Amino acid sequence: MQAKKGVLVTGGAGYIGSHVVKQLGEMGERIVVLDNLSTGFREAVLYGDLIEGDTGDTELVRHVLREYQVEAILHFAAHTIVPESVADPLKYYGNNTCKTRNLLQCAAEAGVRHFIFSSTAAVYGIPDGPFCTEAAQPSPINPYGSSKLMSEWMLRDLSAASDLKHVILRYFNVAGSDPDGRIGQSTRNATLLIKVAAEVAVGKRDRLFVFGTDYPTRDGTGVRDYIHVTDLADAHVRALDYLRAGGASTVLNCGYGHGYSVREVIDAVHRVLGRPIAVEERPRRPGDPPQLVAAVDRLHATFQWTPRFDDLDFIVRTSLDWERKLMAHPWGGVTG
Repeated sequence: MQAKKGVLVTGGAGYIGSHVVKQLGEMGERIVVLDNLSTGFREAVLYGDLIEGDTGDTELVRHVLREYQVEAILHFAAHTIVPESVADPLKYYGNNTCKTRNLLQCAAEAGVRHFIFSSTAAVYGIPDGPFCTEAAQPSPINPYGSSKLMSEWMLRDLSAASDLKHVILRYFNVAGSDPDGRIGQSTRNATLLIKVAAEVAVGKRDRLFVFGTDYPTRDGTGVRDYIHVTDLADAHVRALDYLRAGGASTVLNCGYGHGYSVREVIDAVHRVLGRPIAVEERPRRPGDPPQLVAAVDRLHATFQWTPRFDDLDFIVRTSLDWERKLMAHPWGGVTG
């Protein structure tokens, strides 16, 4: 019997990638994860084979694509910290853009037909209106967003020149952890608000810093569209089904279509925890827009997608549950 064609997940030992691997594995897909474990952790890979390596390693990528007869790539491997990208832009262009170019070259040579790219709302910069729509002209205000947008352009142009079809998923603020409690977000030195708040709640940090209280928003703090990681992982599974069914290349926002301010998130943490956490206000950080909320009509229409966990308290609760689990049974390293 001919071996089942493979699905390559780059960065599959990281936060979002590991949740996608879990769902693909539960569906019986033949998975190979390529991760250099710089921010990921091997225990997060619940299904498939894990190969420790880098998307910039041309010979290794070629070998993996050939060995596993890869027909689809889900590309998560990237640096993702906005302030770090401002301080060290070449690190982000080197890893996020140049290595993606290498992966695309190898994919084209191997005849890979389906490519799902982990992009970001940071490509929009500061939106003109209350919602970011896919039709808006991208205008990133930090190197992280720019590095991702360049990768989008390469993917667009390669698809136009070949048989490769792609789905670009522009994430808004991903949060929460697997409701089953098997995997979660364990990033060391995390910067995502809900993760950091959960660490404060369990005593890993002394306080939560609020960067900017003078934005032109309803309470002066930044507003973001928070999507539960399990719903986001489901969108990736649907993207793969869509491409396999012959879907055309497309770009889709991934969010819930409404936002919460930093203060509203802190209030939710207080509700779920049952007590307040220490909070300290600080000036704005460079590269942070006042508001990022997704227009999600295209996502719903394209995939007939309905989120299961559009509830801020539930998102916070799964984050806190995972943080408590890490305190009781810490993983032996860094995870994405």
